[in-house]
Amino acid sequence: MEESNEKFPPVTVLSKAQRRVLGVLVEKGLTVPDSYPMTLKALTTGCNQKNNRDPITEYTEDDVTETIEQLRQMGLVVVVHTESGRTERYRHYLRHRIPLSEPQVAILTELLLRGRQQPGELRTRASRMVTIESQDVLRTELQGLIDRKLAQTNGPIDRRGVEVDHNLYKPSESRTLAPLPAESEVPRPAPASAPASAPRPANAISPSATPQAASPTGIADSGRLTALETEIQRLRSESKELRSEVDSLREDLRVAESRIEDLRRALGG
Repeated sequence: MEESNEKFPPVTVLSKAQRRVLGVLVEKGLTVPDSYPMTLKALTTGCNQKNNRDPITEYTEDDVTETIEQLRQMGLVVVVHTESGRTERYRHYLRHRIPLSEPQVAILTELLLRGRQQPGELRTRASRMVTIESQDVLRTELQGLIDRKLAQTNGPIDRRGVEVDHNLYKPSESRTLAPLPAESEVPRPAPASAPASAPRPANAISPSATPQAASPTGIADSGRLTALETEIQRLRSESKELRSEVDSLREDLRVAESRIEDLRRALGG
């Protein structure tokens, strides 16, 4: 029988360990459903894995057991007994406690596991769990989380350079994102200064005596600098997304190898 949500207070804050354990349960439930619900050993390994986690942790099984009990008291985790009754397994109840769409579950889970990041990174990583077709879809789902105070940003979600994070930190962690400066306050590159001119001979004609059109060199240099900065920012974002994809592929390979090893043991190999 499922617990009634009325007996539990709203989910507004989670400790570091609670975020990690809950995030791993949701992530594994979406990415490796054959291994879900999770055993204590698998859950502890998932909490301490080296990729798609920030920060890296070294929780013991006792640490995870204590955190599971805390999450059970919040109605976010339940114990599932296998048919053999030998091993307890654990299942999250996030969507029972907080009505969310599947993309919102994936987005919130990614933020719980890694913290602040830019929307491009967030979409790439959350799409490992649930398909998010475009940045527009991401923004729509993210706005729903922001409206419910489950997520925060430091500026408009369609602005370049904006960062996103969950909003379930304890007040003592002081993790509210500082707002981006207004676009009108962002300093622009100064035009390149003209080189010092050589001294003119005494009989040289003064430049003021020969009107000339203003040189566009300074304006052109400023435009090139702005274009280069934009391109560098784009390349950095793409590089982060590629690193995330490589991390995801490594994790998929690790899971596949684990399944093969389990199959070999089951077959007596």
